[in-house]
Amino acid sequence: MKLFVAGATGLTGRHVVAALREEAPDADVIAHVRPDSSRLDHWQTHFEALGASVDVTPWSPPSMNETMQTLQPTHVFALLGTTKKRGREAKASGSEETYETIDYGLSKMALDAAVHAGSNPRFLYLSSMGVGPGASGAYLKVRHRLETEVRASGLPWVIARPSFIIGERDQDRPMEHVGSVLGDGALALVGVFGGKKIREKYRSQTGAELGRALARLALDPAATELLAESDELRSRAKS
Repeated sequence: MKLFVAGATGLTGRHVVAALREEAPDADVIAHVRPDSSRLDHWQTHFEALGASVDVTPWSPPSMNETMQTLQPTHVFALLGTTKKRGREAKASGSEETYETIDYGLSKMALDAAVHAGSNPRFLYLSSMGVGPGASGAYLKVRHRLETEVRASGLPWVIARPSFIIGERDQDRPMEHVGSVLGDGALALVGVFGGKKIREKYRSQTGAELGRALARLALDPAATELLAESDELRSRAKS
């Protein structure tokens, strides 16, 4: 197996790489890191210590297509995303980093490259709770668009829709932290009054739990054309 992880340096991505190495020690796990990353040396050392290899293909369609055609991966993970804060910082430095260019654009590039690889890899896309045809807001809308294209790609696929993801990030997401704290508090109260299924479905989960769940979904031959909501992801992490 060759498992290519795009978005490997994010909170979920780094845990996916670690979980894949644990769950499939004989597999070739490839962690993608941007060649212009300011922490490239750090990530190369980190992933190589786990037994994964590092790929630094630039984010351009020709380059990514060539890499996928050369690697012939069996699995491709798209675990990409940005925040409004990072978008403002990028704009201030003269570049563009938005939900459209990152959450959709890079994920779409990874999907197209996976299709062009010719190896029919399983495509695992990290989406979000709340995505659907009637979703509002740029964040959810671009993810719904990508979900639709994943389903129509012809590749075997898994789409994950977790709730809030908690853990140590390179850049804080204060609103996500506040949302997870308030949401978990409300769900704890719901659980007291008999709403255990609702609590389990929507409470936050750690990056390590989500990484383990995604790795196990990737390696389960029966998990194809599967939409995994947060309760399914939590169950996979425990099994």
